[in-house]
Amino acid sequence: MTQTSAPAVPALADALAGLRPALLAYCYRMLGSTLEAEDAVQETMMRAWRSAGGLADPAGLRPWAYRIATNVCIDAAADRRRRALPMDLVAAADPRGELGAPLPESTWVQPFPTSATADPAAQAESRESVRLAFVAALQYLLPRQRAVLILRDVLCWRAAEVAELLGLSTDAVNSMLRRARAALAQASSAAAGSDPIDTALLERYVAAFERFDIDGIVALLRDDAVIDMPPVAFWLSGRESFRDWLGGAGGECRPARLLAIEANGCPAVAIYREVDGHITAFAIQVLECSDGEITALHTFIQPELFATFGLPDQLV
Repeated sequence: MTQTSAPAVPALADALAGLRPALLAYCYRMLGSTLEAEDAVQETMMRAWRSAGGLADPAGLRPWAYRIATNVCIDAAADRRRRALPMDLVAAADPRGELGAPLPESTWVQPFPTSATADPAAQAESRESVRLAFVAALQYLLPRQRAVLILRDVLCWRAAEVAELLGLSTDAVNSMLRRARAALAQASSAAAGSDPIDTALLERYVAAFERFDIDGIVALLRDDAVIDMPPVAFWLSGRESFRDWLGGAGGECRPARLLAIEANGCPAVAIYREVDGHITAFAIQVLECSDGEITALHTFIQPELFATFGLPDQLV
């Protein structure tokens, strides 16, 4: 049977560009890192271009691209430790204690700009599938288990489609999915959730933080709120611990300017601090909220992440 020729270059370029946001979200779930996900998508695109002649049917572009991306992510995840959040690694800290030395970037799950998934296909996916807690829990799985669970439970691929992508039997995929679900259920952080974005709550938080009104900040938190600060393993349990920290070492956070953004399907802020007369990128902070209160503040003191959110290094 005569095969259909590979798609023309402009058509292939447009089709791959259309897949990029969904592939980026997929690679982020696989790797737990926005920076690594961007590298993985770039590698996927390069491999796709090099092997475009092997694509017999343009209608098969999506599974073909996901097969390439899956192989790239499995290779990237195979030789390193899983990424985590601080509460997965150490006990809660004394708010009057030292922050400690930063750990390598590869230690941590990173925040993800939700706007990067703002394409029709991605909008159909559950917001929970990019929550920090869910992505951190995914890292407990072996890379191939991770791929099976994401493709089946998040992207809603059929078992036969996943089997073809991974070169497995359908029975093997179903068995791997059962094991992946069981392992994910054992990861305690997987149960964490968050309400839809509460714009009014975010606005009150930004205003209180820019005033550095400690009582105002703390009043917005639930009693048992969790506050963490990658790349250090230091984290706090409870809003009163956070109050103590803000009144001590946390006072160095001021003065600050906050820009409201969105990350991991949650309200978030980009924090800028004044350094030597310049308003400079400092941290990306993701807020998890429930019933009008902040339940977690994930503060990523990693200015290199600002570029992934399309944010400048400095404000005028």
